[in-house]
Amino acid sequence: MKPDRCHSGKKWRWAMAMLLAVAPLANAAGEYDPSTNDQARAVVDRLAEAGLDRQKLDETLARASRQQKIIDAISKPAERHLRWDQYRDIFIKPERVAGGVEFIRAHRDAMIRAEQEYGVPREIIAAIIGVETWYGRHTGSYRVLDALTTLAFDYPPRSDFFGRELEAFLTLTSEQGLDPLELKGSYAGAMGLPQFMPSSYQAYAVDFNHDGIKDLWEEPVDAIGSVANYFAEHGWRPGRPLTVAAHLEASQKPEDVEFNQAKPPYMRVGDLKEKGVVADIAISDDEEVIPLALDYADGDDHYLFGLHNFYVITRYNHSHLYAMAVTTLAEQIQAALQREG
Repeated sequence: MKPDRCHSGKKWRWAMAMLLAVAPLANAAGEYDPSTNDQARAVVDRLAEAGLDRQKLDETLARASRQQKIIDAISKPAERHLRWDQYRDIFIKPERVAGGVEFIRAHRDAMIRAEQEYGVPREIIAAIIGVETWYGRHTGSYRVLDALTTLAFDYPPRSDFFGRELEAFLTLTSEQGLDPLELKGSYAGAMGLPQFMPSSYQAYAVDFNHDGIKDLWEEPVDAIGSVANYFAEHGWRPGRPLTVAAHLEASQKPEDVEFNQAKPPYMRVGDLKEKGVVADIAISDDEEVIPLALDYADGDDHYLFGLHNFYVITRYNHSHLYAMAVTTLAEQIQAALQREG
């Protein structure tokens, strides 16, 4: 990734992609050809009614390919429960911390501007991109078109969700002149450095380098601004902490407390105190928090109170472990930056 890419060369490449996108495609009818697939035809009808070119939609969906490996990947039984220390060790590694420091230094001006405009700290932005794609190294190898058509048309448990994402994808590629046959992402259709789903791309992606293109695949500056915008739009509170350390004063973990819920802060500090879960620092009894109990190999739980900004991170991925990984990586990146000066 090069922060000072030649934008004239980039615009030429995107112009060529636009020409390819509008050029007639070779006849290669597939499983999702709208002429033979009712679900695909319904998508084309809706998007054509909204103003998209029907012929281009027909040609694009006819080139989509059903991928059984995508269905297999998303249909796997839920993975065994990971303790926090196991999950942490996947993402919190010295090389990932060092990569975050390097990413911030390489894009210093964009990070400063993102924090000024959106109020989201540089270490949080870097940690999200670091957890999602290792700062852009691993953005996915599946064609987004194949992923979304396969899941929209051949994965009934979530066909409605992926159908909406497919329509969002076809719309945004049309609007931005992108070739829908070329874009790669995850098996679920997440895209670019921050792994935005198409609907999130539409809603939150920004052209942060002001070159006229919202490019989350090759432009780290756009990814930085887009992550910051995502958090700002989900209610990030500048300058506020993410968690407060806590401990257990009761003889055992209270059974009537719902720990680790990825929803807005839902328990009063005072009520938790009565149940034996107490903050390590002074905090108002009326403050509402997310009680967290993080399990370790030795069987002990580590207690924290998640605050509003911790909840905002769970809007990116609805998992308390994910939010803790981002929080921990961000803390370690910031500490490394401070050590290096």
